[in-house]
Amino acid sequence: MGIEEQLREGIAEAFAELVSGGELPAAVTSAKFSVERPRRAEHGDLATNAALAVQKLSGKAPREVAGLLKARLEARHDVASVEIAGPGFLNLRLKEAAFQRIAGEVLRAGEGYGRAASAVRGRAMVEFVSANPTGPLLISHGRGAMVGDAIASLMEATGYHVNREYYINDHGNQVRLFAASVRAAARKVDPPEGGYGGGYVHELATYLTAHGAAALASEDDGALARICVTRMLDGVPGVPELKGIKATLASIGVRFDTFTSEDALHRWGRVDGCLDELERQGRLEVREGAVFMKTAEFGDDKDRVVRKADGHTTYFAADIAYQIDKFRRGYDHLVLVLGADHHGYEGRLRAGIRAFGFDDARFEVMFFQLVNLLRDGTPYKMGKRLGNLITIDEIVDEIDEAAQRKGAGADALRYFYLSRHWNTSIDIDIELAKKATVDNPVFYLQMGYARLCSIVRRAEEHFNIEPPPWSERLAARIAHPDELAMLAQLGRYPSIVADACDAREPHRILFYLDELSKQFQSYFTRLKLEGDAILPLRSQMQEPDWRERWDLDKSLARLLWVRCIQTVYRAGLRLLGITAVERMDPLVGREPEPRED
Repeated sequence: MGIEEQLREGIAEAFAELVSGGELPAAVTSAKFSVERPRRAEHGDLATNAALAVQKLSGKAPREVAGLLKARLEARHDVASVEIAGPGFLNLRLKEAAFQRIAGEVLRAGEGYGRAASAVRGRAMVEFVSANPTGPLLISHGRGAMVGDAIASLMEATGYHVNREYYINDHGNQVRLFAASVRAAARKVDPPEGGYGGGYVHELATYLTAHGAAALASEDDGALARICVTRMLDGVPGVPELKGIKATLASIGVRFDTFTSEDALHRWGRVDGCLDELERQGRLEVREGAVFMKTAEFGDDKDRVVRKADGHTTYFAADIAYQIDKFRRGYDHLVLVLGADHHGYEGRLRAGIRAFGFDDARFEVMFFQLVNLLRDGTPYKMGKRLGNLITIDEIVDEIDEAAQRKGAGADALRYFYLSRHWNTSIDIDIELAKKATVDNPVFYLQMGYARLCSIVRRAEEHFNIEPPPWSERLAARIAHPDELAMLAQLGRYPSIVADACDAREPHRILFYLDELSKQFQSYFTRLKLEGDAILPLRSQMQEPDWRERWDLDKSLARLLWVRCIQTVYRAGLRLLGITAVERMDPLVGREPEPRED
């Protein structure tokens, strides 16, 4: 529990005591009040407007209520002093024990720190990516993939039981055109109008000529389409550029629990079944041979066609059947992550959900904006492998090769995709993402964690000590103002995670980790220069009596503190899907980092 939560709990207890003693009416216990860090350090560790927040409920002047709260809060063992300021604000200074207690909470929880119990908030489905399986995943798809994955992780961390789902758009004109294009490529003729002509189509046609000749010879576009979709999902053996959508997602750390086929919705009668229900309810109307759903009655800007005059159902009909299928599977909350070009879909989907009697407040749509790819500040418009298609695989492989580490590309894309709100467009400079410099923010973020690991490693390798288990005796030695300030920051992590989830803003976790890294680096640099480092410096170890003068307990306490920071740092990186790298070369492009050895 962070110091803010500790104080909030203390104020709630103080109000309860004042009500019990007849000094305040019971209504004050329902008041909402803030607990914040003052902008100026001289105002204390925390400030609250609790006395002002209950002014009307208490029937007393705020400063009078503040006096009552002051007396009770000062009696708490973790409060050093309370000052009444202005019209009734309270500024508090806390004892060191209030901060040191956080270290114990972090170490006891370990990797679970900041996470709620599973499924306490119900079942949720997050549907994302769902790119048409008519080509490899492009760099633009990567943003939806990583945003959706981060949102799902945040929801899991805050108590949802989450299912990640990919909706395979494998029915309709687009996949039929794809199949016809592959057949045309195999026959060495032009693709049909509106078809696909990329190099990958010819690669797939070459493969199927050797391993699916019967399907190519047939004129059954449906059967060929199913084979082509399978290959795009699972990969084309022997063609590195077509390793498959599933393999691409796995390479960037994105996993799915279920894949649902649009074609299966049709084959199993889900789409026709939904239309039958709507017809029985009087929600359909025939106009000029086409069947319209009266979505305008449920908030849409106009009615929508669900069956065309030629008898074929529309994509919208299948979309409604799919959303209703999700609700009927028993999910409490549905999240749909879409590209900005689908913005017009939300109104019609909500109308369809309402028409079936489901609560669309349980349905949430997130529209992520465009990605602009740059190379040294210049727009990057052509891929090296597939011409005008710039794939995730190509960019990830290029960054991996430059960094000489598998996973570096996925980490870089994660950072850039998640560092801005998903509803704003972003620029990604590939050359910057490849650099091991202070200018590359993901490299710097990972270096912050690696630095913590190097301190623990040096303690083990050079001094044969390791971070000790929690004890009040050692925790009491964590007393430097910067150490206490960082414990306070660690205590805020659970609320940061909860707020990031509720706001659907993964970038809050990144900002938190960036600040944590900067705080530690400032502390680390200052104490090293003052000769008061976490471990004895090499220069100090040259003195003959250094062991007698070494305050071992202080080092152990600080190693315990470092382990706390490591734990939270690693948890935050893991939540975002960024690798917690334990060893990295020092950053270049600036003065060398201070070292303890």
